[in-house]
Amino acid sequence: MANKVNLYVHEILNKVSAKNKKADKIQLLKEHESFELKTILQGTYNPNVKFLLPEGDPPYTPNEPQSIPSTLGKQLKKMLYFVAPKGNDVNKIKRETIFIGLLEAIHPEDAKLILQMKDKKPFKGISSAVVKEAFPNILP
Repeated sequence: MANKVNLYVHEILNKVSAKNKKADKIQLLKEHESFELKTILQGTYNPNVKFLLPEGDPPYTPNEPQSIPSTLGKQLKKMLYFVAPKGNDVNKIKRETIFIGLLEAIHPEDAKLILQMKDKKPFKGISSAVVKEAFPNILP
């Protein structure tokens, strides 16, 4: 694969949203395929992924983009605490505390994506059909 620029997931989704043609959106998603991107898309568009977190935004302090202590990739490993079945083993308060810690550890724009994903709000200009065509294995 060619040497691609590493973009934040929010930057990739903004680029995809800006495209007008479905084929261009799919191509761009495939070009930027990553664990992080696919996890966010699967969590958002796969109806079988049910989050064990309350709707709406929790009280958290967004990080400064220039001083983020962690990456989305590292933090996504905690995602299993927020969905069944593994999440059922975690106390509700503990689960929400872990979630707030995740949001505060990553880029503030990626934190917004996580909140959007949790509430199952599709990304502007990106349909489930586009996601399914780009990554058929992450949607039913």
